[in-house]
Amino acid sequence: MPKLGYGVYQTPAEDTKKCVLDAIEIGYRSIDTAQAYGNEEGVGEAIVESGLPREEFFLTTKVWITNAGYEKAKASIQTSMDKLKTDYLDLLLIHQPFGDYYGTYRAMEEFYKAGKIRAIGVSNFGPDRYLDIEHFSEIKPAVNQVETHVFQQQKVAKEYMQKYGCQIESWGPFAEGKNNMFTNPVLTKIGQKYGKSAAQVALRFLLQMDVVVIPKSVHKDRMQQNFDVFDFKLSEQELSGIQALDSGESLFFSHYDPKTVEWFMSIL
Repeated sequence: MPKLGYGVYQTPAEDTKKCVLDAIEIGYRSIDTAQAYGNEEGVGEAIVESGLPREEFFLTTKVWITNAGYEKAKASIQTSMDKLKTDYLDLLLIHQPFGDYYGTYRAMEEFYKAGKIRAIGVSNFGPDRYLDIEHFSEIKPAVNQVETHVFQQQKVAKEYMQKYGCQIESWGPFAEGKNNMFTNPVLTKIGQKYGKSAAQVALRFLLQMDVVVIPKSVHKDRMQQNFDVFDFKLSEQELSGIQALDSGESLFFSHYDPKTVEWFMSIL
């Protein structure tokens, strides 16, 4: 699995093909989308239009709550592959730990055994939900995509994922700019040393912490900056300084908060 990919969360459907083509031109080969994003078609169109072999790409999508359950999930997975114009997926995730996600996972296991999905996993599963599905599933989750950035480094969750051989993948590696990330003095000072931005330092930190990242941007120059993070390496002292930024708390929402759960249920 590539350590750096391109995400299309909140990318308008009408802009997705162009953005993904720009990302491919820069060098991205891992593309992350989801049923809930409403832009799988644009991703598929870009892959085809690029003219590159399908095997060069690592495609990820996710099953949304409205498609939870064995039968609905099976149908939605095929629909996603049709929209992405592919006969297999490199990675398929359960998007949220709500609904009949065990039924969803059974459907995913079937596609995996049939060779139509190369790897399966989960997203937004806290350590308790992750351990539950890890224990009771036949095909163990290969990936758990969770909010991970310098202010929420998921140290406890990562410990358990490493214990059971699950790769942690970050969504929101820039925390959407919260906590003034792009002007954070620790990140900007380190960036000055290497001629890099605070955002590039934040990405480099996650990569060195063995976190897969899928930064999103609709601007080609930002895509390029996000891609240019392999020509420098943070020192142990610099890593320690960034580790100290961790609050261990979400900057967005908690899946354990009843109000958050009610909100998810309201959008079904």
